[in-house]
Amino acid sequence: MATPPLAASGMAPGPFAGPQAPQATREVNTASLCRIGQETVQDIVYRTMEIFQLLRNMQLPNGVTYHTGTYQDRLAKLQDHLRQLSILFRKLRLVYDKCNENCGGMDPIPIEKLKQKNQQLKQIMDQLRNLIWDINAMLAMRN
Repeated sequence: MATPPLAASGMAPGPFAGPQAPQATREVNTASLCRIGQETVQDIVYRTMEIFQLLRNMQLPNGVTYHTGTYQDRLAKLQDHLRQLSILFRKLRLVYDKCNENCGGMDPIPIEKLKQKNQQLKQIMDQLRNLIWDINAMLAMRN
């Protein structure tokens, strides 16, 4: 995700810098990164659940004969899921690092201030809900 600066790549900036030039100057929205991070975490949870499902269904070699083909298939699936899980964790780390980079100069908002803002937004939403309800009631009385 993070592309090296053009100076570090040894290429001069300009129209002939190559296919990496548009990506190097493009800014990524932090909110979009957070959404991507959330989706990645959901994928990680889903993959982890699949891994536990595969492990639960695998029989341990406790003297019982089992089909080596079935065992090999399940083992291959498990290894594939673990590989994909590793990729997802690397992707999440990149997103996390980019978010930290984008928010480096920002001061964190105190929790109390966030709670106050949330309460204000809740009150505004309640007022709007009541206003819409009143308008609907008035329209129903006209008909």
